[in-house]
Amino acid sequence: MIKIDIPKPDISITQRKQVMKEGEPEIKDIYGFIDFHEIPRDKGGIFLFFSNRDELLFVGKARKLRQRIKKHFEDNVSPIKNHRNEVYRIDVCVVEDPMEREIYETYAINTLQSKYNVDKVFYQ
Repeated sequence: MIKIDIPKPDISITQRKQVMKEGEPEIKDIYGFIDFHEIPRDKGGIFLFFSNRDELLFVGKARKLRQRIKKHFEDNVSPIKNHRNEVYRIDVCVVEDPMEREIYETYAINTLQSKYNVDKVFYQ
């Protein structure tokens, strides 16, 4: 039997409102998230979307994390396009090796039983 441990999140962001300070520019939120700048722009890895009840909604992988995560909230072909308002927390694990990303993504989808992943699902 193969033992796989999903990496601990390197970054975790949640929906929140900006507390305005004098002279600070307003940050436009995307579905309640204002901390996308904390996600690395040039790193690869996996990401997990959670609801406010800690239910795993979606797992994905990317060569460029920030760009891919934001795309899930902006485009019309994302598997979560009808469920974006359910996402409350995003956990990001930096994983540079493409094969490891693929393994972690598939493993997380199936062991944690993400709600909106339709590909790579072996449980039913």
